Amino acid sequence: MSTPQTAPEPGRVADVAVIGAGVVGSAIARALAGHRLDVVLLEARGDVGDGTSKANTAILHTGFDAAPGTLEARLVARGYGLLKDYADRTGIPYEPTGALLVAWDDEQLAALPGLKEKAERNGYTESEIVGPDEVYRQVPALGPGALGGLTVPGESIICTWTTTLALATDAVRRGVRLLRGHRVESITPGADETVLHTSGGDVRARWVVNAAGLGGDVLDARFGHDRFHLHPRRGQLLVYDKQARPLVDRIVLPVPSKLGKGVLISPTIYGNVMLGPTAEDMTDRADTSTTGDGYAFLLERGKRIMPRLLEEEVTASYAGLRAASDVSDYTIEVDAEQRYAVAGGIRSTGLTSSMAVAEHLLGLLREAGLDLEERTDLPEPPRMPNIGEAFPRPYADAERIADDPEYGTITCFCERVSRGEIRDAFASTIPPRDLDGLRRRTRAMNGRCQGFYCGANVTGMLEHALRTAGGDTDEKGER
Repeated sequence: MSTPQTAPEPGRVADVAVIGAGVVGSAIARALAGHRLDVVLLEARGDVGDGTSKANTAILHTGFDAAPGTLEARLVARGYGLLKDYADRTGIPYEPTGALLVAWDDEQLAALPGLKEKAERNGYTESEIVGPDEVYRQVPALGPGALGGLTVPGESIICTWTTTLALATDAVRRGVRLLRGHRVESITPGADETVLHTSGGDVRARWVVNAAGLGGDVLDARFGHDRFHLHPRRGQLLVYDKQARPLVDRIVLPVPSKLGKGVLISPTIYGNVMLGPTAEDMTDRADTSTTGDGYAFLLERGKRIMPRLLEEEVTASYAGLRAASDVSDYTIEVDAEQRYAVAGGIRSTGLTSSMAVAEHLLGLLREAGLDLEERTDLPEPPRMPNIGEAFPRPYADAERIADDPEYGTITCFCERVSRGEIRDAFASTIPPRDLDGLRRRTRAMNGRCQGFYCGANVTGMLEHALRTAGGDTDEKGER
């Protein structure tokens, strides 16, 4: 399984170091570990998936509206099938809700045939243009004035938190050494190895893969390249209470603009309804603050799309940063001479495309000379805890509670999180190090009260777990 590790092993030279344990980096590390390689996965933050991967609209995309002929379009389409299959095998919660693009004016209505044609060029043939009667039949709560729509029945909602955690857990169980809290501060290339000078000590590797998300262009420049430049695009979102869920049983999309998919209304895998995101180009790569202007913008858009939603209670608000690149496509390249690869400019579609990005990059690495001998002794994929509402959760499983009463002892009443689930999170392959990490693994403190009632108990359980572990929660994979 795993044993603790808090620092690099002196003198050890990994075959490959992957920088960034977001959804893409974790997928790459997992794929590499399917071969006879010594792989180390470095994460600057305190947890996997704690950067751009944790805060997005959590949609499993068909790729219907990607730019045809791009690498992104190809990898999103491929990744859609790979991730859906992986979710079935690991228990990552997802729901095939379908989506509906809604046209609110003549210009948007005129764009629908072109969007349908684009979908077909991307290999997606299930979309249909529908009139206003069908639009309101599918989503009766929509505001007045919709002129038509485009159906996308293959779109799904998914748990982005569990996706990243599953890929990283799989990687560690396959033998990857995970080092959290190891920010790469500088590099020293060498003839046989590259030394990554991190905040947690030096890491040596023969090959380096840059999957550093918003920091990907900065790291790329340290290897002497100047091929893409990133800036953060902030997306603020409002999360409505579970009582709003009957209003929205599918993803309601706007007609896309050049800034992205625009403001949508979507059910979440946890039973809520989400409104957003904004699309604010920023300069500060760490600014995930929420603003009054952002809320006002979302409320104005929401009032047009679904006025009844605004009558419901807001449970939470948050903001995430996604990497906006000055290159219109993914940047996935390998420099054989430097033994260096980059997966950069991976936008929010990277959740869907992550496993396909890994597959594609491994092909490039093989061509560049990395010896990829497949293993025949791989462990079974992990079975992840279900924190979604599509399938029964522990508090409703009488047989499970009979076997272990801790699953019937509720700690977080808003989200129905049991002591057994929190205990299991601390005993998992990659345990949480803080409350945010525990939230992402269990939903504890994510409900209406935002921890007002359960916060003290949950915090106490976390502090006890960290004391018991000696604060030592990094992972060393073993084969």
